[in-house]
Amino acid sequence: MKIPKGKLISIGGSEDKGTGMDPAFIQKEHLNFFEFGILKRILSEMKGVNSVVEVITSASQIPEEVGENYIQSFGKLGCKNVGVIHIKSREDALKPEYLERIKKADGVMFTGGNQLRLSAIFGGTEFLKIISTRYEDEDFVIAGTSAGAMAMSNTMIYHGSSTHALLKGEVKITTGLAFIKDVIIDSHFVTRGRFGRLSQAVASNPGCIGIGLGEDTGVVIKEGNKMEAIGSGLILIFDGHNIRHSNIADLNDGEPISIENLIVHVLAKGNFYYLDERKFYAGVKETEVK
Repeated sequence: MKIPKGKLISIGGSEDKGTGMDPAFIQKEHLNFFEFGILKRILSEMKGVNSVVEVITSASQIPEEVGENYIQSFGKLGCKNVGVIHIKSREDALKPEYLERIKKADGVMFTGGNQLRLSAIFGGTEFLKIISTRYEDEDFVIAGTSAGAMAMSNTMIYHGSSTHALLKGEVKITTGLAFIKDVIIDSHFVTRGRFGRLSQAVASNPGCIGIGLGEDTGVVIKEGNKMEAIGSGLILIFDGHNIRHSNIADLNDGEPISIENLIVHVLAKGNFYYLDERKFYAGVKETEVK
């Protein structure tokens, strides 16, 4: 299988966008932006403040407001080459000017919103093909937050309440943008209590690794395998490869699921997890991981 040359940066949502720089702002939920700043890390994985970044707002219901927010946030870090692409339909995704812009960018940022909009708008388009090819063949960065993170994998959760998530049929899955295979990404994981939701998704697809991203927290994935935890919160990894018992295939919709031997890891900033080997590494630099 071809090893991608690009990088994926998946963020769990509510990433700190520099509000901590305002002395009047009392930071209750997130740690210092410049110490843990995810947006700063996105730029460092591109070309620093000289990066050309295209923000794709298709998942959002308030795209203009969201796009302006990112322009200001990246601007606070010194990056002025930030464009916003408001693609609201499959017809928009065909526009030549948008295709040319992503051909020239150092990376893209998919915003939050509704991940089903991303798969429905971009699936099978030339726009998606260009991004995918650049990720595979070049040092190109694909970042996404919330819905933008969840849509990165080929297996994507698009619906499921936290309250009833361990009842069969409550979690809905479809095909995502497929930048990476054999993972399932969930966002706002800790705040919204999505443990059951990701458990059902992995029990239904035990060949996948589940990645539960806390808010203001993310992962940098290199070579389609080497995953580093970044940000101020926690990441939960669900490994279903060694599940011994699961009754999900035999249940009717609405009945409770039982799962034996679902392996869970918890990562914080600086921890690594290698997806292919399904191994956790704590307190080491990437170059030291064997």
